[in-house]
Amino acid sequence: MVKKIMFALGAIPVIIALLISVPLLTKNEIPISAANSFDRIDIEYTKHQLKTIDYGVTERTGAQKTEILLIKNNGEAKYSVTEQGYLQPDIRKNLDEKQLNKIRALIKETGFMQIPSESFPILENVTEFQKSNVKITLNGHPQEIHWPEQNATSGFIPPIITMVEAELDHIISEVRE
Repeated sequence: MVKKIMFALGAIPVIIALLISVPLLTKNEIPISAANSFDRIDIEYTKHQLKTIDYGVTERTGAQKTEILLIKNNGEAKYSVTEQGYLQPDIRKNLDEKQLNKIRALIKETGFMQIPSESFPILENVTEFQKSNVKITLNGHPQEIHWPEQNATSGFIPPIITMVEAELDHIISEVRE
């Protein structure tokens, strides 16, 4: 009887801890509380669709399509595309404060600015792949990361990089509309 009471008393803190932690772990959004209006952020995101062409003895890797998204601190976004060597007209849009705070929080809250700038080697048999680059300046501190798509490298690309990439791709799709 005493063991059952002790077991029940010991289970209460475990149940409370589960009730608190489960909603925090299952929530898929980054809290925007990390972003504040004093943060200055500038983002330059570039995507290259690359293709390697073999010339017999030598080979050359060139961009088939390049997309550039520039986001300024005030929410002004500029999107440019170069396809087959031809520059398309720029598209400009102002992002709303919610979008800007979401990307600020994603970068600040997750430790993106502390990711080491490492090189991801490209597999030898890959001839067409996407390579991305993001340069973020947060409060005067720059961080630049280059990475290929996951199936073009044997290295592990951290999930935070793919989260930032997905959010920036979402902004690109909204700007293009």
